[in-house]
Amino acid sequence: MKKTLSVLLMFICSIVGAQELKSPNNKLNIFFHQKNDQVYFQITSSDHKVIEKGEIDLLFNHSSLLKGRKMKVSKPKLIHEKVTPVIAFKKKLIEQDYNQLYLSFGKTKVEFRAYNDGLTYRFITNQEKEVEVNEVFNITFYEETEMWASPLKGYATSFEIPYQKMKVDSLNAENNTYMPLLLENGNKNKILITESDIEDYPHMFFKKGKDAQLISTFPKYPLEVELIGDRQSKVTKTADYIALTNGKRTFPWRIMIITEEDEALVASNLAFTLGHENVIENTDWIEPGRVSWEWWNYTNLYDVDFKAGFNTKSYKYYIDFAAHYGLEYIILDEGWSFSTKDLSKPNPDLDLFELIKYGKEKNVGIILWATWKTLDEQLFVLDNFQQWGIKGIKVDFMDRADQLMVDFYDKIARLSAERELLVDFHGSFKPAGLHRKYPNVVSYEGVHGLENDKWTDTVTPEHDVTLPFIRMVCGPMDYTPGAMRNYHQEEFKPNWKRPASQGSRAHQVALFVVYESGIQMLADSPSNYYKETETTEFLSQIPVTWDDTKVLKAKVGEYIVIARKHNNQWYIGGLTNNKARELTVDLGFLGEGSFNATLFKDGMNADNFAEDYEIENQKVDNTTTLKINMTKGGGFAAIIK
Repeated sequence: MKKTLSVLLMFICSIVGAQELKSPNNKLNIFFHQKNDQVYFQITSSDHKVIEKGEIDLLFNHSSLLKGRKMKVSKPKLIHEKVTPVIAFKKKLIEQDYNQLYLSFGKTKVEFRAYNDGLTYRFITNQEKEVEVNEVFNITFYEETEMWASPLKGYATSFEIPYQKMKVDSLNAENNTYMPLLLENGNKNKILITESDIEDYPHMFFKKGKDAQLISTFPKYPLEVELIGDRQSKVTKTADYIALTNGKRTFPWRIMIITEEDEALVASNLAFTLGHENVIENTDWIEPGRVSWEWWNYTNLYDVDFKAGFNTKSYKYYIDFAAHYGLEYIILDEGWSFSTKDLSKPNPDLDLFELIKYGKEKNVGIILWATWKTLDEQLFVLDNFQQWGIKGIKVDFMDRADQLMVDFYDKIARLSAERELLVDFHGSFKPAGLHRKYPNVVSYEGVHGLENDKWTDTVTPEHDVTLPFIRMVCGPMDYTPGAMRNYHQEEFKPNWKRPASQGSRAHQVALFVVYESGIQMLADSPSNYYKETETTEFLSQIPVTWDDTKVLKAKVGEYIVIARKHNNQWYIGGLTNNKARELTVDLGFLGEGSFNATLFKDGMNADNFAEDYEIENQKVDNTTTLKINMTKGGGFAAIIK
């Protein structure tokens, strides 16, 4: 193998114009080339070939900024970076090293950074005028490379397509796939491709190229958009370019996280740290938290003395539940307003102002749902929400990723921040750095989450244990866990009014530790949570922000064990796919002294009855090794004090 690699490196370095950039730990090697008017790079990782050819280009007004210009390469520079997130989804302090260099082509530069866990680059241009932009990023892999794709025709999507594992060269030529995109080559290298710091620019997609090649493709700049109903839109006419923007700017970061260990995918912070720095001066008001939510459970309340539905008594019940268990918020989803086309008037069947007052007395804030289209047409309601005492908004059904829609996200984040409103984007594309620029953006959907259990059987335990390695790498995800009706995969059936989940009860509980979200919703009915007191009391102790995160064990689609620290307590969450397995968990990360661990585990009969669980307490220290048995579709969680 070493002889093969040496031959490869000799071949690479023999090409005219080859230059090299290494990661700080010297594992990643990136070689830059300019040949036959083409600019591209190649990547190796340790003794493994990763990317055979990464062709890049940027075009202003249909003319290349790179071709025909001599490439100048700066000397690499080692940089140590410290980032302190306003909202800590993984760590309260992120430290990372990278080697940086610039490729210069006249007034245009391409900034490359080699981190220990990947390669990133972005274009930097310097033209004082508005320009029509197109971009090229074509990647050639080796034939054995497979990917977890999300195939679709066109670009309009809710970004909730379940992953399909396939070889790169087997993607249907008529389909695109969006990012994040995870690939695995024959040497077991994982390559996750995504992007960050997307402003005034569309998101990138990929389509099939020649053989084992992916070709970048983008939603074109919309010239005409048909607005349909209260929430839908259809781009009916596009330009022949992808963006119309200022020619003096930085462009989005292209990110390739490259690792030999699956754990490193989950631990990566690149998508966040490459986002624009926080622009909100006062962030003290931004409070992430847990949310009680009525939509998924169909407002199914029972053992109550009132008719459940969109009315004041029902929402007071949700507020009482939230207050009882210390949850910070409730959401009023679709139905709270007089019309989904008018957000300025509450539904007359409920007294919104009484609910706001009642919630304030109970220390429970209220978040309101809205379609993006109505909100965009009635931006003045953000002033109303602030004056009413609303704490945040859940914006839904964007379903596009062109430049104009990206601009909408930025506008809503900015206007909401000015009014001290949290934002949860639903019907949304992946996080791409906006939640660093505007930390009031506390979650995104863009995930095939628990809501799908109402109408499909595709949210499987395997799917649950795949998400942390792909979608969650980009940032917080509003998966909405917490089902109290649990079935094994082979017996599960979708149910709109009384939804359930696949996998065990312990699997659902573990999701609250494994999954990241600034507003972690408890999706089931308060009536069910009151009935399942032990489970709810355990869930109510799990926070949503983390001082530290350690990925202890991980394999894409098979299992994951994560330990997270909040203040002086540790929380552990573990998941398995539809295969029972035994794992050992080393608690060596604990500090000195003795601790009490409360474990929520699959019960003895969970292999037959998915809701069976047991709670166990034991003394532990940093020499303890936990032996965990998870049933098929199972999981476990631990709170260590």
